[in-house]
Amino acid sequence: MNKITPVSFSHIGITVPDLEKAISFYTEVMGWYHISGPIEVKENQENNLNRISKLIYGNGWRSFRFAHLSNGAGVGFEFFQFGDNKTLESVNTPFKTGIHHFCLQHPDPAELLDRIVAGGGKIVMEPQLEYPDEKPYLMAFGEDPFGNTIEIYSHSYELHNIGPEGPII
Repeated sequence: MNKITPVSFSHIGITVPDLEKAISFYTEVMGWYHISGPIEVKENQENNLNRISKLIYGNGWRSFRFAHLSNGAGVGFEFFQFGDNKTLESVNTPFKTGIHHFCLQHPDPAELLDRIVAGGGKIVMEPQLEYPDEKPYLMAFGEDPFGNTIEIYSHSYELHNIGPEGPII
């Protein structure tokens, strides 16, 4: 039997109503690297980005701007601002199909939540011991200035989620 090699995570794309504010928040609050952009793409132009965008989004999107950022682990974040987007806050929800949060790792979730609030975001859940009788690992939830949910783990994903008896199969 051939074992499948795990796929690595490359990046996530997030639509925001204010690209410059997103760049500022994630570089100043999270310390992420601003790789490139803002880059503008218009539906009526003829270039490679326009060709690819038409294949992805179809017709009628008119224009968008985007920028590439990268976190300390090399995971990319693409932030998009579409010209016709009038939605000022994220519509993500755990009660409907779709991505409703991303998780970051920081050794002091309370300190990161303070930075999130200072940067225009908010606290959803103060740091909690996830398994108070088993592990000293903290988890917390915040939101960026656009309402995108950010979960925060104090330790790695594996440490937070492995059962007391080892991996859950």
